[in-house]
Amino acid sequence: MESIIEVKSLAKLFSNQAALENVSFSVKKGETFGFLGPSGSGKTTTIKILTAQLVPTDGEAYVFGVPTSKLKNPEMRKKIGVLTDNSGLYARLSVFDNLKLYCDLYDVPYSRIDEVLEMVNMAGERKKVISKLSRGMLQRVTLARAFLHKPELLFLDEPTSALDPVNTRHIYRGLERLKEEGTTIFLTTHDMNEAEELCDRVAFLNKGKIQLLDSPLALRRKFADHTVTVELSGGEKEVIDMGPAGAKALHEYMSENKVTSIYSNEPTLGDIFVEVTGRKLS
Repeated sequence: MESIIEVKSLAKLFSNQAALENVSFSVKKGETFGFLGPSGSGKTTTIKILTAQLVPTDGEAYVFGVPTSKLKNPEMRKKIGVLTDNSGLYARLSVFDNLKLYCDLYDVPYSRIDEVLEMVNMAGERKKVISKLSRGMLQRVTLARAFLHKPELLFLDEPTSALDPVNTRHIYRGLERLKEEGTTIFLTTHDMNEAEELCDRVAFLNKGKIQLLDSPLALRRKFADHTVTVELSGGEKEVIDMGPAGAKALHEYMSENKVTSIYSNEPTLGDIFVEVTGRKLS
């Protein structure tokens, strides 16, 4: 499968302090790739290098098969959508007029504005002035702007950090639509539930280094302790190993009609991150 992003031995220093160190990975076409880690781990630095906002100290980074230094070409920029913490919106203009400017920039018909506003649950807010919006609404407008030109590659830096659960769910549906249409998504987040729901593969970034890289399912299986918890009718809970002895015990409980529920003890991505790095996601 075609790689949209290729990163080889990437490093970035700020005042002789390593923000990234020997980072290597690839992202396949149509994949949602999660770059996960706490604040200060190097997630935003990586996005800024991959979008030609920063120059790496060492290593190589390619997007669409070309070095990131060449991404400032207007034709290349039209293939990419970016959401970062810098909104770049015009405070005195309405939501609709801000998006019109980007339609003109990317040669997109104005009819697309209503589509992206629906994707971010702001269909009724098109006339509101940017300066009057809440932080969460601003974030949704910048998401709409990133979606506007149907980019082939979408960079999202903490896309739902300021959003409530209802709007977060709405954004997830919008991202799923984009992915179905062929968009490749590079997502940075410290929300492991978000990564679990959206990502095909995830990389754990800690202090500028990748600690693990695999699919969420493969990581959970790798770190599972191969037990299940059985809740019994008397309120007791029993942890049973998934082997012959455990199967026998479970059969006995079930034959006596004592079992009210059974669930596996697979760790969450957050549990795995803490186990591997010794750090919490804060």
